[in-house]
Amino acid sequence: MARNETFKLRRKEERLGEKLKVLYVSSEVEPFSKTGGLADVAGSLPIALERLGVDIRIVTPKYKSIKQKVGKLGENIIVYFVENPEYFHREYLYGTPEGDYPDNLERFAYFSREVLKIAKENNFSPDIIHCNDWQSALVPVYLKVFFKNDPFFKNTKTILTIHNLAYQGIFPKEKFPHTGLDWSFFNIDGFEFYGKVNIMKGGIIFADFITTVSPTYSKEIQTKEFGCGLEGVLFRKRDRLTGILNGIDYEIWDPAKDPVIPCKYSSNNIQNKYVNKEFLQLETGLEISKETPLLGIITRLADQKGLDILAPIIDTICKMDLQFILLGTGDKVYHDLFEQIKVKYPRKTSINLRFDPELARKIYAGIDVFLMPSRFEPCGLGQMISLKYGTIPVVRKTGGLADTIIDYEPRSDTGNGFTFTSYDSLSLLEAIKRALSVYKDKKAWMRLVKRAMGIDFSWKVSAEKYLKLYRDVLSL
Repeated sequence: MARNETFKLRRKEERLGEKLKVLYVSSEVEPFSKTGGLADVAGSLPIALERLGVDIRIVTPKYKSIKQKVGKLGENIIVYFVENPEYFHREYLYGTPEGDYPDNLERFAYFSREVLKIAKENNFSPDIIHCNDWQSALVPVYLKVFFKNDPFFKNTKTILTIHNLAYQGIFPKEKFPHTGLDWSFFNIDGFEFYGKVNIMKGGIIFADFITTVSPTYSKEIQTKEFGCGLEGVLFRKRDRLTGILNGIDYEIWDPAKDPVIPCKYSSNNIQNKYVNKEFLQLETGLEISKETPLLGIITRLADQKGLDILAPIIDTICKMDLQFILLGTGDKVYHDLFEQIKVKYPRKTSINLRFDPELARKIYAGIDVFLMPSRFEPCGLGQMISLKYGTIPVVRKTGGLADTIIDYEPRSDTGNGFTFTSYDSLSLLEAIKRALSVYKDKKAWMRLVKRAMGIDFSWKVSAEKYLKLYRDVLSL
């Protein structure tokens, strides 16, 4: 064995006996700040890792809504807040409803530099710095450029998790000096991206390892269809790229203890689910009928979420023997469409064009079939929540949906939902019809519901995979 390999192996063995130190970096962390799913992950995964014995700390910006100087999560996770009133004391995290803040590069370049300073100031020498999305993608770059000879970070490795590749942190070339990097890094093998600066691209190149939020999405982003222009960069780094499925917090999402739903239930008393169905029908103005299949969708009204293939068949769906409930906001064209559907089918549909977390929980608990026909979905949480609530998903086979939903096979009585592959209206309609066909067979449907409720997508499972990855990355 080569001397260098022997050293690496010995170093790995030493660390296996130590408490792993991880610095987790995110631009939003629930419950301190949130715009979307990233905050949920950043607020849940570190807690699950702490339970596995990891010494983990978090760094995130101190936004206007955050009053404390240092936060805490889990049992003993310190949350460091990066302060800069000029950059972070604003009403929104990344931009106003009119668009992104024009100085986002400056804001998050500053944030990334401060991450490494905070680690040193608090004498926390991490084994792993785990970064998330473009807002912290400069951390791996700064570590290797500005701290490459610093003994404090001598053994530190970096991981960058891509939650949605559609958001890359792309800025005009003229802003590159705000990164603090030399112009020599602005080239085809660095930050240059069609004449602009691409922060995500730089992070991918400099990070020791890349993860995405589902195994299938990690493969999809290496293709032209899903790679958003970075498929070549990701393909070249494929030996240091993997996907680990996000989890859900069953302390929050569990019909057996959900404080919002009218009637609690579990796989041992599934019949109570249908009490929730009747309450939902009553609350939303639908005809009360336990037997009528109730389909629902909770989503952002946008093409990415499959609204462009649902729209052409929504009239057909509403003419079938079923009820339909929608909750969400988004593009005006879909607001207009569903307002028309509401008028046309007042007793068969419930159209709720708003953000309503409590109604969302009641929908998960009360409907029979959950629609998630996304064009792409890096992970998706709705399908995992619906399974726990005994609501059967109909999904497009993409990203995290492909990794969590197994198509129902009637002969072998296997699967936990209904999938379709081709991104078109007819394929979606056929999947819905298959679900409704099985729904008529009450015994088969109950077996399907019970199986769905027993599947484990907890953060513990995901955290164990991250812990193994951390160990593996240390030996690179």
